[in-house]
Amino acid sequence: MADKNNIHRLLSLAGTGILMAAGTAAAGPQPQATGLTEAITQGSVYGQIRPRYEYVDEQSLSKNANAFTLRTRLGYRTANLNGFEGQLEFEDVRSLGSEKFNSTTNGKARYPLVSDPESTEVNQAILAYTGIADTRLQLGRQYISLDNERWVGPVGWRQNSVTMDAFSLTNQSLTGLEVFYAYVDNVNRLFGEKHPTMDDWDMDSHIVHLAYSSLPYVKLVGYGYFLEFEDQASQALSTRTLGGRLSGGYPLNDDLKLLYAAEYAEQDDYADGRTRDAEYYWLSAGVNFNGVTVKVSQEQLSGNGTYSLTTPLATVHAHNGWADQFLASALSANGVPDGLIDTRVHISGKLAGIKLVARYHDYSSDNDDYDYGTEWNLLAVKPISKQLKVVAKYADYSADDNATNSARNPVQSTDTRKFMLMGDFMF
Repeated sequence: MADKNNIHRLLSLAGTGILMAAGTAAAGPQPQATGLTEAITQGSVYGQIRPRYEYVDEQSLSKNANAFTLRTRLGYRTANLNGFEGQLEFEDVRSLGSEKFNSTTNGKARYPLVSDPESTEVNQAILAYTGIADTRLQLGRQYISLDNERWVGPVGWRQNSVTMDAFSLTNQSLTGLEVFYAYVDNVNRLFGEKHPTMDDWDMDSHIVHLAYSSLPYVKLVGYGYFLEFEDQASQALSTRTLGGRLSGGYPLNDDLKLLYAAEYAEQDDYADGRTRDAEYYWLSAGVNFNGVTVKVSQEQLSGNGTYSLTTPLATVHAHNGWADQFLASALSANGVPDGLIDTRVHISGKLAGIKLVARYHDYSSDNDDYDYGTEWNLLAVKPISKQLKVVAKYADYSADDNATNSARNPVQSTDTRKFMLMGDFMF
């Protein structure tokens, strides 16, 4: 159970600023106010209504999941007063109709998992200061999203997003260089604050991220993630990860562009974390031709049969398949013990105004070199207006039936299919 005293300390500091303001961390510059009343009256209201249906057919369970859920967000962000801005955002997740799915809190263990438990909470509460040139300081509950969210992200696909009680600094004083630092006191997980065992993570963690974008055709990133989990139940997840990433594109002509990315990181134990010595790599090459993108990529999370590299703050759903068969890399101190090599093909483009994505994953182990399975992912996004879009998503994971996979991996040896249909209205 997280230490709420630390959380309250951070949020009470942010709360003094919310008397002057409230809004989203990613929002653009706010109007300038000359007084407190004007700062409040010239602020902006925003919100989101996101209904979703999710179907899950899991081979190991006799019942299928049919989850109808609704996410509602309402927030307010003040104008800027002497460099200060504030924000306040509420989020509510409800189940619509009978709950024929396992939300992790409703006791429906006979159904497949759909991790969208009912909850109502303060999603963001931030005091921001922009009075230092090229710098933004934030204190309070906030989103933190870095790069492709392989290491740090809000898990935006789930109805209850992950937020962090943190102090963060973003500086762009040097041309092309963005420096980001965050001290994280608490992680508000997607399972909600009322979950009996998976509510919050009490932390004493440091996030350092440098991004340089002034070179032609390439962006360079270096990072250090020093994650200390303070609760005894999660201390083994504590790790230090140091790595670097490059990504970019080279135009061959007006219609054709080469795409490339490479990343490498090393991870070891930190604070009271379990013994760990692991590696990560990501290689990707592709082309974009007249708006159609084709990429071939390979990602490795090393494993030795006892533990693997772990990514507890990542948006795993965005990386290793939408069937979510490899969430252990984020939730378990041992990760996926035999490691993961994910080789994938990605094709995306637009047809009649509809964004279309197709991905094929081939999963195998790093340790002992056996197959986990394969997965197809399909996505269609149709904008109806500037505020409204409809999203359809499909995942089909086919487990390999080799003896090693069946004996060691109850999740990865289970065929799983998912279909998701969602409306997303933002104002």
